[in-house]
Parts: sequence; structure tokens; C-alpha cells
Amino acid sequence: MPQLLLELFSEEIPARMQAQAAKDLERMAREHLAAAGFLPEALKTFAGPRRLTLVAEGLPLAQADRREELKGPRVGAPPQAMEGFLRKTGLSQDQLVERDGVYMAFIDKKGRPTAEIVAEMVEAIVRGFPWPKSMTWGTKKLRWVRPLKRILCVLDREVVPFAIEGIPSGDVTEGHRFMGDGQPFVAKDFDEYAAGLEAHFVVLDVEERKQRILEGCKTLCFARHLELVEDQGLLEEVAGLAEWPTPVLGDMDPAFLDLPPEVIRTSMRTHQKYFAVRKAGEEGLAPHFITIANIQAADGGAVIAAGNAKVLSSRLSDARFFWDEDVKVGFEPWLEKLNGVTFHAKLGTMAQRVERIVALAGEIAPLVGADVAKTKEAARLAKADLASQMVGEFPELQGIMGGYYARQFGMDSEIADAVRDHYKPQGPSDAVPTATVSVAVALADKLDTLVGFFAIDEKPTGSKDPYALRRAALGVIRIILESGARIPLQTVLARSVQRNELKYTLSLQAREFRQDAPSLGDFSVSVANDVLAFFADRLKVTLRDQGKRHDLVDAVFALGDDDLARIVARVEALDGFLKTDDGKNLLAGYKRASNILKAEEKKGALPTGEPEAPAADSAAEVQLYDALRVLKGPLADALAREDFTGAMAQLAGLRGPVDAYLDGVFVNDPEHRDNRLKTLAAVREAMGQVADFGLIAG
Repeated sequence: MPQLLLELFSEEIPARMQAQAAKDLERMAREHLAAAGFLPEALKTFAGPRRLTLVAEGLPLAQADRREELKGPRVGAPPQAMEGFLRKTGLSQDQLVERDGVYMAFIDKKGRPTAEIVAEMVEAIVRGFPWPKSMTWGTKKLRWVRPLKRILCVLDREVVPFAIEGIPSGDVTEGHRFMGDGQPFVAKDFDEYAAGLEAHFVVLDVEERKQRILEGCKTLCFARHLELVEDQGLLEEVAGLAEWPTPVLGDMDPAFLDLPPEVIRTSMRTHQKYFAVRKAGEEGLAPHFITIANIQAADGGAVIAAGNAKVLSSRLSDARFFWDEDVKVGFEPWLEKLNGVTFHAKLGTMAQRVERIVALAGEIAPLVGADVAKTKEAARLAKADLASQMVGEFPELQGIMGGYYARQFGMDSEIADAVRDHYKPQGPSDAVPTATVSVAVALADKLDTLVGFFAIDEKPTGSKDPYALRRAALGVIRIILESGARIPLQTVLARSVQRNELKYTLSLQAREFRQDAPSLGDFSVSVANDVLAFFADRLKVTLRDQGKRHDLVDAVFALGDDDLARIVARVEALDGFLKTDDGKNLLAGYKRASNILKAEEKKGALPTGEPEAPAADSAAEVQLYDALRVLKGPLADALAREDFTGAMAQLAGLRGPVDAYLDGVFVNDPEHRDNRLKTLAAVREAMGQVADFGLIAG
């Protein structure tokens, strides 16, 4: 069946926009084709520095004839409704069909040529394309990311004729700006198009460009006994900057290697888009770099490398100046500057935030086994480098530079490490801090962020999370779980709210404007509960990625526990238990018992107290009564030792007695009703010490 080939050729498309542009082009094309009744056998898009390309396989040459069914007003509806529907359909009332009291219109439409539909589709896509930023030019009636130069649109090897603001469609495109000999070439299908681009020095597929870059870099490194410092983010970016990417190895002045390697890499990456390299098998950086040229130079890139080396030397000279100036100043003047830096209009200055982090870190330190004095000092210094010249130039080095400066000034290594690591983890692939002082400061930093923004009601909504609170919560969860820290979050969070004088003011203001405003104590508990619920949601995401069920998190959180390490241990034990036959059947028995209790509760208050020993002739009652009595001590002991797997094993002993009881005992017997309800309540209470089984699906 026919193939559709579309290329939108323009001036340079920013690399950061290309991946999403390819997705948007595919989405919009699928939507338009589906609306016309087309379902292509395959559809793929490509994005590069100067072109967006789409190829769709298996389209018919014409749309099939079809009948549209339109639902109209109900029989007996006001005349105005009927008149509007008739105008919309172009029919008379006697042409309508009555169905189930509603008028229906059936309109036969003859299929249109696919070329007409494609022409309309392309114009709609071009005029409605969702570029994050775009520009107008020429007649100023057309917006595109950069000036649109050509439109190639071919269906079944024939040009689809149309024009958009004076740009006609055709079957001609062009290759590389410099190496493509400046001669356009004809492409009537995708095979001709791809072959033509390659012959004119354009690599169409971004994945192929990335592979070409990586292989070229590694080949250059191997020849010089070097290793590439891989950088996935930089690879993604440079693959969008060059149509014919050609790695070139250059040399840098070795004198700059005494700068922190992160400074060198950031200078290379941020300003010049260079890859760093190191000597094979060694730590640190080598005095070389790899740049990705967009041409294959006759001299092997020698001139390119020399020019880039000069630029890099200038950048690194600036970095050395920042370093030298910063070490003349030190932490105390930087801390003073933080008094003039606003963290958030409702949360005060950065200096006030530092005070909160110091107090919170001091409270967390004993809980994780950290030295309190070192922890407070590390927390006090953690944000100071924000006022340094180096971080002013390279914001991504915040924390990292603080750690280097702390060592430069001879500070304790634990303090320096905590300053360096307190932002970690900044993503799922980032390592978490492990040293106790670093753990305490990192937790304090993230918990203060969460408490502050929840207190001023700046919570994430939908896909919007401008203050990265989800990342902060996931960071707390990872640190606690990987370090085994035992943090009573409810208490720590509530104290954090109360400690913040600004939030006292917010609470007082709330009381002035609302009669039902909470007291300050209630306010702190409310914020803490909101943050805990947020942790529960994030923990579900974490455990779901590990294959755990989200309802188990709800079942454990319902106990009111705020120790994440203990919660996860319960969830893991519960998950394992419910995968056994004993667990599945006991859960079913719990739900049956719980349903009986709920039904009886509607009739009036349930009897309270411990069940009494049943008559000896009621074997099922005796068996369950004895099982509950035997279970009590071992279950309490296992829970006290936090042996949740052992606790589940104890509960497993209830399976047989509960099944026999529910199958063989008439609970609502008037003579024994109260005692039998007490027995079922005892089952629910025993199981409720481990989790709220009522919240578990199944």
C-alpha cells in the first residue's frame, strides 16, 4: 500500500526541543489520520538539527465511503432545538429517523482522495505545532521554531500539492549545510530519502547519531590509552547539534588539572559541549577533551581541536579566577550574604532557612548516630557556597564546591562530605549519602523543604511540581531505607513546623480571617499529617517499582506508624505472607469476619471485652478460642522484636481455626451472639496489629 513521506526543513532546531518535536509530530499525525479513518501499518518520526521527518506505511489512496450517525433532539423537544439540528445536518425533518425517542440523522459521505486529507493535515500540523518557543518571519503569519525553508510531501511517489504561506510542497530536499555540495536532491519515497541524506552527509536517526558519537569517541580514546567520561545528557544534546557528528580529540593545558574535576567537566560541558576523558584505569581527568564537529575535516580536525583548546583555556582561566577569589573570602562572609537572599517570599531568607536546617539536623543527628556538633556545623555551612563566585557561574556545582572549599579551609572531612552530599540524591540514579553526618544534614534539608512548602499550601498538583517536592520526598525515602535510619517522622515534622516562626505568623493570620482556623498545635499536626500522606504516596511509587502492591502500603500506613524503615519491613513481610495459601485464605476469612461485624454494628453497638471460653461441645469455637489465646504472647513478642515475618507466621496459625469457625458456627444464635461477636472482633484485632487487612484488595 502507498507510503507517505513528509519532511519539514528549517533553520537549526534547538537540540533540547528535538525529541519532543518528534513525539508531537507523530501524535498529531496519528490523530489527524485517525480522524479521517486511516490506520497506518507503521508510522515513525525523526528529528534532527534542521529537519522533522515522518514516514507512514500502508495508507490507502482514497478514503472509504462512510455513513455518519448524528444524535439529535428528543421527540417533542422545543422547535428551536430541531431547527438547529436540521441546519447542522442540512437535512429536512422527514429525512430523520426516530430511535428510542430520539431523532437520528444518517449522512452518507463519499470518501476523499488521501492526498487532499494529507495536505490539510500538514497545514494543520504546521500551524498548530506546540513548540515551547517559536518565531515569525516573512509575512509574519506563520510561526515555527526557526524559519521554515522547504516542505517535502510525497504520497505513493507523487507530490501532494499544497503551499503554506508561500512555501510549496515538493519532492526535493537538501543534505548537509557544508558537506552536502549545496545541491538539492529528489526523494520520492523513504528509501530514496534516507539514501540521499547519507550520500549528502546527514545521519537521519538520532539513535544512529548517538552510536556514531560514542563509537568515534571510544576509538579516539583507545588510540591514546584514554577512557571516555560518559555523559548521557551531553550525548543527547550533541546528537541534536550535528547532522554528521565527527568526534575530534583536543589537548588542554595540564596546569588546569589542579582545579576540581567537577569544575573542569562543567566548563567543558556547559559552555563548550565537550566530553572529558581520563587515563585508562586511573582516577581524575586527563589533559584532553573530545569535541563533536559537524564536518569531516581534511586535516583530521587538527584546526578544530586547536581552536577549541584556546576557547577552553579561556573558560578554565575564568574558573581559576573564581576559585582564587572564593578562597580569599571564605564561609563567614558568604553566610552573611545569605541574609539578603530570599528563599521564598512566604518562607523568609536563605539565612533563616539555614537556621531551620541547623536545628532540624541537630534533632536528627542522635537518631542516625551522628555527632551533633559536627552535624550542626555542616548544616550551618551547607548553603554558604550559594554566595560564592564559582556557584554563581555554575549553579549545578552547589554543594560540590562547598565541600571543596571546606577541605581547602582545613575543616573536618565529615563536615566537608556532608556539605558536598546534602543535596543527594538528586534523581533515581544518584547515590544516597551514607556517612551519618551527611545523612542527618541531607534529611534535614529535604524535610525542611517539604514542611515549608506544605505549610504555605504550595503542594504538587497533577504534573506540576515547581519546587521538586516529589523528588525531595523520594530522596528522604531512599536515604532512610538505604541507611536503615529510624526516624519518627510525625514528631520531627510537627516540631519543624512549630520551630518556624514564619509559620506561627501564617497560623495567626489564618485565625484572623477564619473563625474555624486551627490552633498552632493543630496546625503543626495537620501539616505533618499532610507530609506523611505525601510520603505514603511516594513510597507506593518506590515499592511498586520493586513489584510490591500499593494497597499493602495503605494497609500498613493505616496503623499510624511513621517509621519508614519499619513500614517497609511490614509491607515486605505482608507481601510474602499474602502470596502463600495461608495468607490468601486468612485474608478471605478476615473479610468474612469483618463483614459480619460491620453488618451487626449497623444494628447497634457491638459487645466489647474479651471473649469467654465457649462450651466444650462447640469444637470450632473452642479451637479458635484456644488459637487466639496461644497466639497472643508470641505475636506480641514478634512485633516487639520487629520480626514481621515471624508475626505473619504466627497469624498463619489462625487460618484453619478461622475457616472452621466461619463454616461451622452460627454467629447470630441469640444465646451465644455476644460472645461469638467478641471472638470475631478478637480475630480482627489480632490481625490488625500487623496491618489493616480491610484495606487489602482480594
